[in-house]
Order: sequence, then structure tokens, then C-alpha cells
Amino acid sequence: MRLVSKLQTLVCSLNTRGSFMLHCAIAYYRVSTQRQGRSGLGLDAQRAAVEQFADAHGYDILEAFTEVETGKGSDALDRRPILAAALAAARRARCPVIVAKLDRLSRDVAFIAGLMTKRVPFIVTDLGADADPFMLHLYAALAEKERRLISERTRAALAARKATGATLGNRTNAAAAAARGRGVSIRAAEEFARSTLPLVLAIKQAGITSLRGIAAELNARGVHTARGGAWQVSNVRNVLARLDVEAPRRERAPSVSC
Repeated sequence: MRLVSKLQTLVCSLNTRGSFMLHCAIAYYRVSTQRQGRSGLGLDAQRAAVEQFADAHGYDILEAFTEVETGKGSDALDRRPILAAALAAARRARCPVIVAKLDRLSRDVAFIAGLMTKRVPFIVTDLGADADPFMLHLYAALAEKERRLISERTRAALAARKATGATLGNRTNAAAAAARGRGVSIRAAEEFARSTLPLVLAIKQAGITSLRGIAAELNARGVHTARGGAWQVSNVRNVLARLDVEAPRRERAPSVSC
């Protein structure tokens, strides 16, 4: 599979003369929750939209990346290693990234602007192939405003309920709240591990099996850890341990017989 991908990339890179070839593309799909990821809700519709668009406009999908992660926040790229890997693959193949809807990238204007600096073209199927960066910024601004209006309406509704005497929030003791907070942190770490595991397994299938080698390859692909840092051996080991995946055994020095 890796050899086929390399051959496809080579074919798509011929005669580009330094510009991006519009006959090959990388597909990127995203859902926000593990439940959506397991059920396939949303993913099937995204795949259908991208595949239909590719067939209609003559694009060859070299590789597809699927991620389960929130799209909130202007720093979301640090929490989305699969998107970072998709960008790296598109940069290597000199081709665009296709998404079904703009909100699969983000509803945050700053985040969209940051993606534009990566010098990788994006195509949004429901906006059409002719949507330029200016249009993407415009639609992102509209989506961000819609999200802000929803948040304001929610806060207003909660304030109205509180004014009528309704009890809001969690009234349990601090110890229980701290335990729930730890549970949220653990679940967030597990979700990051699940989203990163396909990339780690792909690196292992490519022949890089040591923890140190996997960490180096993740760093080379521009993928960050959950905290936005560089990968170390311990980070890779922790990701595999969280998902109960057997880590590569440490290399031992050959024994010398006397």
C-alpha cells in the first residue's frame, strides 16, 4: 500500500512545474465525539460528499485521513494530529486537501487563517472548487458568528432560568468534582491516543518499529503531542499503553561470550 501511494504521488507530481496538481487530492474527515466515530454518523455522509465531488471533478484521492476531535479553538491544530498529518501528506504530494464542509476544519476564523499559511490548498465540496481563500475566510467568519450567537442564546436562557429560582450547576462536594475532573482528563488523553493510533500503526507498517523511530517520524510529519510539544519515546509508549497496544521491545546489546 505504501508503494502504491508513493507511485500515485509520483504520477501526480509529474509536470507540476512547482505548482499544485489539481488531479490528485488528500481527503480529510472529522467528527467531534467518540460516539460519532464509532457509529459512523457524519463520517459516511462526509465520505459520500467527497467521493462524489472527486468523481465529478476528476480528482484522484491519494489518501484519506479520519479524525475524532473537537474543532473548537484557534489552537486546535495542536490537538488534531491527523489533520497535521493530512497537511504533511498534501504538501509532499503537492495537492489540495478536500473536506465535505468548512466546519470539518473549524468554525474559528483565526484557525482557518492559520491553515492558509500552511500553503496547502483546501477544497470544500459544498462551496465548490472555485472557492478561494477569501471566500473561505468569509464563510468561516459567518460560521463563527453563528456559533457565538448560539452561545449567547444559551447563556441568556440559563440566566432566565436562574432568575426564576432554578438551580444550575453541580452542587456536589469538591472531592467528587475533582474526581470527575480527573476522569475528564483521562478521557481526553484516551481520545487523543485513539486519534493518534492509526498514524502510529501506519508508521510501524512502513517499517519504523522502534519507539524512538516512531517519535522521530511523528515529529518529522509535524504532528504534536497532546500538549503541543515534540514527541519523545515516553509519549509514544504512553499512547500505546493507554490503548493496551504492545509497545516494541527495547533493543538489547548483543551478548559477548567469554
